[in-house]
Amino acid sequence: MSDENMQKTIAVITARGGSKRIPRKNIKEFAGRPMIAYAIEAALSSGCFADVLVSTDDGEIAEVSRSCGASVPFMRSAATSDDYSTTEDVLREVLETCRARGEDYDRVCCVYPTAPFVTGDLLAEAYEKWVASGADALVSVVAYGHPVQRLLVIDEDRLHFKWPENRMKRTQDLQPCYHDAGQFYMIRTEALFREKTLFPADTLPLVLPETRVQDIDTPEDWELAELKYRFLHGEK
Repeated sequence: MSDENMQKTIAVITARGGSKRIPRKNIKEFAGRPMIAYAIEAALSSGCFADVLVSTDDGEIAEVSRSCGASVPFMRSAATSDDYSTTEDVLREVLETCRARGEDYDRVCCVYPTAPFVTGDLLAEAYEKWVASGADALVSVVAYGHPVQRLLVIDEDRLHFKWPENRMKRTQDLQPCYHDAGQFYMIRTEALFREKTLFPADTLPLVLPETRVQDIDTPEDWELAELKYRFLHGEK
């Protein structure tokens, strides 16, 4: 990777303090370390970014992030800290604030703070693939475990196929479908401001194995993620 590309790219870890279902989720201990430490370490070790910046409205998260090696040069505004603010809103605010400080970036990589399965090698692989492709964006995705074309729904307490025409089709004849892995997004700054989404028209997928993807929204999710993480790393 060229130094020129690195100097034009920033990693932003979005870590709001107001987690409700899992209190203090972003800095809660996960397999012996604060959860956010994994995202910070991955971004730093990838060698892809001029800066690894944490956007937060929480002083304790800022302190933990700095201790893990990230920068927190400014705090997130109240306007992007409520339950209705989007990741796109946060990234635009960070980029605009950096620009006002004389730091202009052509590309941004958003890494979620609850992504303990992300590694520096994975980010480096994704970044090189993205830059080489010329795409506006890259998003990490994972395949659905069962064909969504055979979706079942319940209407008036009765079960039926949403699309009955697919009931007898072979799995291999149905198009594979994917969903957002909820780990990281890479996007050109210009495309983010132009299309106001992390999924612009020209988006490249990076397909991840299901063993390295886990939503962490509930205490049950957290326990499953820790079990999966310890298994992958040979821990008891």
